[in-house]
Amino acid sequence: MAIAKQTEMNGVQKAAVLLISLGPEKSASIFKHLKDDEIEQLTLEIANTRSVSPQTKEQILSEFYEVCIAQQYIAEGGINYAKELLEKALGPDKAVSVINKLTSSLQVRPFEFVRKTEPAQLLNFIQDEHPQTIALILSYLPAGQAAQIVSALPPEKQADVAKRIAQMDRTSPDVIKEVERVLERKLSSLVNQDYTIIGGVDAIVDILNTVDRGTEKHIMENLELEEPELADEIRRKMFVFEDILLLDDRTVQRVLREVDNNDLSMALKNANEEVKSLIFNNLSKRLATMIQEDMEYMGPVRMKDVEEAQQKIVNVIRRLEDAGDIVISRGGGDELVV
Repeated sequence: MAIAKQTEMNGVQKAAVLLISLGPEKSASIFKHLKDDEIEQLTLEIANTRSVSPQTKEQILSEFYEVCIAQQYIAEGGINYAKELLEKALGPDKAVSVINKLTSSLQVRPFEFVRKTEPAQLLNFIQDEHPQTIALILSYLPAGQAAQIVSALPPEKQADVAKRIAQMDRTSPDVIKEVERVLERKLSSLVNQDYTIIGGVDAIVDILNTVDRGTEKHIMENLELEEPELADEIRRKMFVFEDILLLDDRTVQRVLREVDNNDLSMALKNANEEVKSLIFNNLSKRLATMIQEDMEYMGPVRMKDVEEAQQKIVNVIRRLEDAGDIVISRGGGDELVV
């Protein structure tokens, strides 16, 4: 018995026809990503499908393609963007139909459309929002994108937002939906209904490890005044330029092999004597003399340039640590100058 017309088919029947149309190899690949009960349902439906007309196959393949394209558009720019493009491609009625199918069944990561927005544009969009709202949004963004936004916030708001990200734990779907309505009114139905673990100390550490040195220092100084225990917890998970004093001589030598001499000269221009001594003691006498001469000939330099050079060295240290080439002892020890 042939399957009924497409308009009378349910989701499982359509999926079965789609898999039949794709052939055994592609269908087998898709099965690998399905749950056991879904595989059982589809297997049973495929077994009970006697024949499928070419027209039905074409209709279902076309519908599947349209939904895939719509999902891509949503990921790139949100519901409104997807609707606009689909209307141009398919017409208003068809576009609404495709969007409705997605919003009733598809789950998209919260704030997905925000992740595609340029940081400068997003900053203009959210900078006047409540710090808690900003913290929630930044918790869902990649650390690099969030760092650019934190750096551009007013100084008095930076530490507040950082603190709220660090103290954030679980946020209910209703709260996320409410914030998404502010940013993208029609995105609320796409939110995953599970409670989502976001933010926390690790999230703000990732952001602070990415922002410029000046922003990092400002935020940490404010946190030390307002939330000293939280600041200590964050610092234990962070590595700042002065923390190079935590490294043993062999590790320092390994790091210096990866550092450009010009960056080293610039970074040491405003370093404390302990850091300078550690660095020079782990360079050859000839190279140490050359670096010192470069620092003397350099004359006055901008603090921003010094901080950028220090950040480059910190990035080298973090990269080597991530690769397992060096080990950094975190926590404990003497208090460090930041």
